[in-house]
Amino acid sequence: MIWNLPNKLTMTRMILVPFFAAALLWQNGENHALRMLALVLFLVASYTDHLDGAIARKYQLITNFGKFMDPLADKLLVCSALICMVQLRQLSAWVVIIVVAREFIISGFRLVAAEQGTVIAASMWGKAKTVSQMACIVMLIIAPQQQTLQLLTQALIALMTALTLISLLDYLFKNRQVLTERN
Repeated sequence: MIWNLPNKLTMTRMILVPFFAAALLWQNGENHALRMLALVLFLVASYTDHLDGAIARKYQLITNFGKFMDPLADKLLVCSALICMVQLRQLSAWVVIIVVAREFIISGFRLVAAEQGTVIAASMWGKAKTVSQMACIVMLIIAPQQQTLQLLTQALIALMTALTLISLLDYLFKNRQVLTERN
């Protein structure tokens, strides 16, 4: 059944993205109330990522639609948030390019693996990367100009970037046989 609860949660996450971005970017991010609304929308959307997977596994509601749309919704949420931060001049474009490039590479890698009948599961590094992205985005939303939190924010950006690269290398190394040509 395509419209089960986990898939509805995934679609909710995707629907929240433009509302999140609009709230964050309104008045060039200067409206505190809308920034806090953006934070709430981001947290709700992020929580649906955890919730849809847990429900799908617990009640065996895993569908092809969910397998395709869930990671797409995650990438849409995170990449949209990071791109908004570039627009607001809170994040360097090169950091976002690294994150987006990693997502494209891993998505392509997973497509090739799927054609070969191989499933590439999320690794510890991939999960740590996701947590660091969420924490970094939350901090960027909460503390755009607060000097007292600048060091923490910069540390989270560095951690997110490092974990993005480490998780990419980990996926490629552990699954390098996927790229070898089969006869």
